[in-house]
Amino acid sequence: MRVLVAGATGAIGRLLVPMLLADGHEVAGTSRSAEGVKAVDARGARGIQMDALDAESVNAAFQAYRPEIIVHQLTALGERDFAANSRLRIEGTRHLADAALEVGARKMVAQSISWVYEAGDTPAAETVPLDESPERSRMMAGVKALEAESARLPEHVVLRYGLLYGPGTWHERGGYVARQLREHAITANDGVSSFIHVEDAARAAVAALEWPNATVNIVDDDPAPSREWLTALAAAFGEP
Repeated sequence: MRVLVAGATGAIGRLLVPMLLADGHEVAGTSRSAEGVKAVDARGARGIQMDALDAESVNAAFQAYRPEIIVHQLTALGERDFAANSRLRIEGTRHLADAALEVGARKMVAQSISWVYEAGDTPAAETVPLDESPERSRMMAGVKALEAESARLPEHVVLRYGLLYGPGTWHERGGYVARQLREHAITANDGVSSFIHVEDAARAAVAALEWPNATVNIVDDDPAPSREWLTALAAAFGEP
């Protein structure tokens, strides 16, 4: 299939592109920078420079490539700018959906998050209501917009990823969480987290090309309280 990976140089995107190529798909990947385009080209795909917040830029990219399927892996979390990330989910996804419909693309596979559900003391299935509490309203507005815009295409799969770990994530050696441990700025508690390795997250996106319309939690099978996982991570990193 003719696949466009939006956000092809991110932690998931850079693993996803070679997986799609290995499966025989025709692949293009977007980046905001010329350096990112070169990185996509170096992986054997077609690099396209695109700013998802600029509708004209998105339209030009889609008209040039005319994808059948869009895999939306765009985020703005490198600097932990959550407002920018919400804007990208809202405006960027709308621009992707508009351009996809214009060129006749049939499907979008989109990166969402799994920590969106009402509080509870059991694991949350996809049928659990979303958290509507005021303190999470900005984050939830972005998630809801992303998922709704993705559903405008004839086919769509929303991947509600767990917390990412592995290369290029906050949980890599020397990354954000390691710095928080070193600075005694993070505290373990009984809150339970579900994780997913970036390689498995990319594999899920490849598999989702064949899935029917769905919203799916993409997480490991061993959720754990931070008293367990944060202690193990600190030990692995040699941090306090």
